[in-house]
Amino acid sequence: MIDLKVLHIPYGPPMIELCHALREKGVHATSCHFNENTFKFKPDECLKLNLLNGREREKRLEQFLQESIQQYDIFHFHFGETFFPDKRDLEVLKQAGKKMVVHHHGSDIRKLSVAKRNNPYIKVKPEWTEEKINKNLAILSDYIDHAIVQDYELEAYISNSYKHVHVIPHTIDVRKFEPEYPTEKKSPLVVHAPTMRDLKGTEFILNAIERLKEIGMSFEFKLLEGLTYEETKKTLSQADIVIDQLRIGASGYISSEAMAFGKPVICYIREDLVSKYPQGLPIVNANPSNITGVLRKLLQHPQKWNAIGREGRQYVEKYHNPAVVANQYIEMYKRL
Repeated sequence: MIDLKVLHIPYGPPMIELCHALREKGVHATSCHFNENTFKFKPDECLKLNLLNGREREKRLEQFLQESIQQYDIFHFHFGETFFPDKRDLEVLKQAGKKMVVHHHGSDIRKLSVAKRNNPYIKVKPEWTEEKINKNLAILSDYIDHAIVQDYELEAYISNSYKHVHVIPHTIDVRKFEPEYPTEKKSPLVVHAPTMRDLKGTEFILNAIERLKEIGMSFEFKLLEGLTYEETKKTLSQADIVIDQLRIGASGYISSEAMAFGKPVICYIREDLVSKYPQGLPIVNANPSNITGVLRKLLQHPQKWNAIGREGRQYVEKYHNPAVVANQYIEMYKRL
């Protein structure tokens, strides 16, 4: 048993899988979501703060903070958020001698001015202004030396903010993904599951679908929105081709899950970042300018789908393996 007690807050599916992987290594890791969510993710704990009014929320969080100080040694914050919006808890945790790490996942650090240097297609969440990002990073980095991101696209935004930035991929437990490798068929299923259409380039995908239908190509298309996590996974498992995103320039969680199911994945990987991924990344690269041609070519070569799907599954097994990834987190925790 590794004597580490780690609390992950306040939301997000990656923390759930990560805590599963850490527990298998003997780490006492707990995933806690502050609010219930429409996707019906299943963290270890949920405070259901969405059911409380402002004063009750505040009181519950104060109570939870004090309980957690007694129970945990390490506090792992996700999406640049802590217990309270003003982050006053960081001083409390510091005074209590607790160790802290912050895990950034995307929009909480993606600065448009930096992204535009290498990516003409980028869009960012309007609510995450650069002023807000910089203010948030300034407070966090005052108290926290170690930050984590899942890829090198994100690393660039915080490389000068923290003393140590760790690039560690997210975990995918392939035991929960039964691969269904696509075979040649008359009307294959193409799937796209955007969390936010504008950020993912959904309009370009819909235009490509329309154009290909107009020239008589035979395939079925499903846009996955408003579904629970389990419903989304079920449809991904039935797909023949999965399109992730065309604007951000890096592969995301959907790409990895689709590859775990053995599906060919189309996603935009920035040209300058391709070499930073492990060798043999089997993602079919496409951007808003060429998505119609890339999808058309993939649809016209069904004999390639199975091989690409198998390469994707192997890639996830190797680089997103929970046991391997969890060890990287444990080593990082030991450095705090």
